[in-house]
Amino acid sequence: MAELGSQRLDKWLVVARFARTRSLAQALVEQGHVRLDGKRVTDGARKLRAGDVLTLALPHATTVVRVKASAEKRGSFAVARELYEVLGSG
Repeated sequence: MAELGSQRLDKWLVVARFARTRSLAQALVEQGHVRLDGKRVTDGARKLRAGDVLTLALPHATTVVRVKASAEKRGSFAVARELYEVLGSG
């Protein structure tokens, strides 16, 4: 786990285990299923910062998380869980 400097949104979705691959993460973003601080984001290259709030409209549920950190590689669920704080889900 590392401080969040300038990690791309699509890569963060993969390492945080919200998407299995970067191309699936890009599709989620491009199709409008991701909001950053309440505003729809359509660019997977958007940089994230610690404290950003993401709303993810995933196939199984809508989840709201606060970004805490980043990681270089996709790891276990336990490692991924340290990258964000769940604010709500439904």
